[in-house]
Amino acid sequence: MSSDATLTQGGGKPVIGLALGSGSARGWAHIGVIQGLEEMGIEPEVVAGTSIGAIVGGAYVTGTLNEFADWVKGLTVKDVVGLLDISFSGGVVKGEKLFSFFREHHDNPDIEHLEKKLVTVATDMKSGREIWITKGPMLDAARASCALPGLFSPFSLQGRWMLDGGLVNPVPVSAARAMGADVVIAVNLNAQLVGGHLARDTRSQVESEEASEEERSIWQKMMDYFTSGDGEDPGFFDVVASSINIMQDRITRSRMAGDPPEVTLVPLLEDFALMDFHRAKEAIEEGRALVKRYEADIRGWVGSAVADRV
Repeated sequence: MSSDATLTQGGGKPVIGLALGSGSARGWAHIGVIQGLEEMGIEPEVVAGTSIGAIVGGAYVTGTLNEFADWVKGLTVKDVVGLLDISFSGGVVKGEKLFSFFREHHDNPDIEHLEKKLVTVATDMKSGREIWITKGPMLDAARASCALPGLFSPFSLQGRWMLDGGLVNPVPVSAARAMGADVVIAVNLNAQLVGGHLARDTRSQVESEEASEEERSIWQKMMDYFTSGDGEDPGFFDVVASSINIMQDRITRSRMAGDPPEVTLVPLLEDFALMDFHRAKEAIEEGRALVKRYEADIRGWVGSAVADRV
């Protein structure tokens, strides 16, 4: 570790940064990782988030992570379906209904006024450039980062259409460093192939739940869209989901090879499908367990930065 890499803020403590990666429903594991770090007495001061990482990172820097965790752990399949505004224009979900709910129940301050630093990563649809968002309302910054092709519609921000940041920087280590992090802890959700858009037990679960005729109609539209083929051959959108995951995995490997984080955490959530947002409790528990498994490595890096500074 070079001396430049160990410059710290006053008090001799290194600035801890989080790079929270894209990965749809698996991203609830980010909540458990942050909670696990806090239990160790480690308080990240810089957060760089892509896609679902931008949402969780936003909840953390605004001080509402625990309340947010309680909410997502209570989500059922029916709740998830109810928050989706089916569009089929640019993406199956517009996202307005979901983010309107966030605005009603969570703080939405401007990023530049936060005590902790937050940067979200999006992709400029026209130029393909990587965009780092460090100003403006937190929820707009998160929404711009979450426009996964085929799922969420693009989001217009400052006159430009934004796509999911995972297309260019799935685990934004570089952004965390640029924002002043001395030690970067990265959470990579793309190391395991996603199983599909909707797990089979998810389909059977919603079919067994009581629902109105309107809700069943919405669900049928989703079933038609997210179909997983005939059981032998993959369905069209299973191919799309796996293709995006493969692409993000390769981009992540390449970018992290050039700018590796000090610690890389990979949640073991192989059976999670893209839309399994109702399984938050499992993902959060895995995130917390992951921090415990890597506690020695995490403390080693944090400690080494302090020692080099002294």
